[in-house]
Amino acid sequence: MRLNRRSPVPSIPPLDVDDLHHALAAWFADEGRDLPWRRPDCTPWGVLVSEFMLQQTPVVRVLPVWEEWMRRWPEPADLAAEPSGEILRAWGRLGYPRRALRLGEAARRIVEEHEGRVPASPADLLSLPGVGSYTAAAISCFAFGIPETVVDTNIRRVHARLIGGRALPEPSHTAAEARLAADLMPRVEDDGGELACTWNAAVMELGALVCTARSPRCGQCPVYTSCAWIAAGQPAPHYVPKGQAWAGTDRQVRGAMMAVLRASDEPVEARVLLSDTAAAEPVNSTPPEPGAAVVRLWGLAADREQRQRCLSSLLDDGLAVDSGQGITLPH
Repeated sequence: MRLNRRSPVPSIPPLDVDDLHHALAAWFADEGRDLPWRRPDCTPWGVLVSEFMLQQTPVVRVLPVWEEWMRRWPEPADLAAEPSGEILRAWGRLGYPRRALRLGEAARRIVEEHEGRVPASPADLLSLPGVGSYTAAAISCFAFGIPETVVDTNIRRVHARLIGGRALPEPSHTAAEARLAADLMPRVEDDGGELACTWNAAVMELGALVCTARSPRCGQCPVYTSCAWIAAGQPAPHYVPKGQAWAGTDRQVRGAMMAVLRASDEPVEARVLLSDTAAAEPVNSTPPEPGAAVVRLWGLAADREQRQRCLSSLLDDGLAVDSGQGITLPH
């Protein structure tokens, strides 16, 4: 396989890189999901919101929340005018709620520094709260057609198998993987970058739908016959991936506490959040009968020390405030 004009890669399956580009672009045109942030009428703001929400969160969970956000806040100025507490409430159960705060901060920065319009350049995007190198490249590429090299977990896995012959990429993004991704990009001079942007989306989609981490559907892959991993006999991963625990973690407890705060229009007494069962300590919550979110929180196997630690971290992160009458979402 000739990767491009510069990159020496073992010649395993006989597929020219230009053929690879067009094969995946054609597959993406036929099989890519019709996601609202991919549609031609989606604004750069819609793309930016989707990229924030999709960080470590599957599409199926993001879709309804994204659609509601775009209905309520179709422009950065709309979100910038909202209090942080309302932004957190609308974020719902997407997880990692600090993303919601950063998104609100980014909207305000866009209004203050960019006349309410999402900037196109990666450098300007990187100056926004919550935007890292991947997110900046993705917004530039998918919102503005700028052929930046986009590399997420799905893309790294496809590259590892298709080119490197390994079941999985390295545990963390390496310089070698970054060079490979750059070398695989279509030439901008051929069409102004349109194919390069399509390539990014197509490889990402292949990793999400076909070349998945646990159960790849190799028979449905449009470049199956040129895959180095297949040619090598589908060797097992060279390391055992560590799963991300949830049950019993501080993340679970923090999430349950946030659910209680989102569900209440009034301050919640700290002891409601710190009790481990309804019987552990009588509470006079508002409303008088504890809601479903409170009951779920009480049912977690977390001791008082863990609950106190989680509540303190929510306050430290600005995700909750102590109003003096109780704990609330930030104003």
